Amino acid sequence: MSECFDILDILRESGAKQRHVIDILHRIQARFGHVPPAVLPAVARHVRISESELYGLLTFYRAFTLQPQGRHKASVCLGTACHVRGGEAVAEVLSQALGMKLGESTPDGRFSLETVNCLGCCAIGPVFVLDGTIHARVTPRKARCLADSLLSGGRRKGHD
Repeated sequence: MSECFDILDILRESGAKQRHVIDILHRIQARFGHVPPAVLPAVARHVRISESELYGLLTFYRAFTLQPQGRHKASVCLGTACHVRGGEAVAEVLSQALGMKLGESTPDGRFSLETVNCLGCCAIGPVFVLDGTIHARVTPRKARCLADSLLSGGRRKGHD
């Protein structure tokens, strides 16, 4: 299992103090696209913290994920301004259209869909971000068009 060797290499190349844990987690996630739960015991031992403390770090910081992510990352803002303008309906339409639950990835690994508390684009909400591209004033209908275009492999032009 090459995953074990990769983790051992990362740990060997990293410091073994608690202050190194965030850097180690970033390196693991950069290598695998997520932090595989199976590596938590080795990382915890390496930096001398409990597995529950390590899990707490991973779940506190939104930069880390324990689940494999899709090649295309989608985020729907549910901050106050986006929420009152229909952000939840947008998220629900995208979830249904892409065939996955919020916070998960499609079985084929193409898409990940999450909600976020604020993207700082309150004036143009509801906001949907796909692979770093911001889609403003997204309605459920526009969300459905975006999802259909994504699923067909087409470009997203004409829906912005």
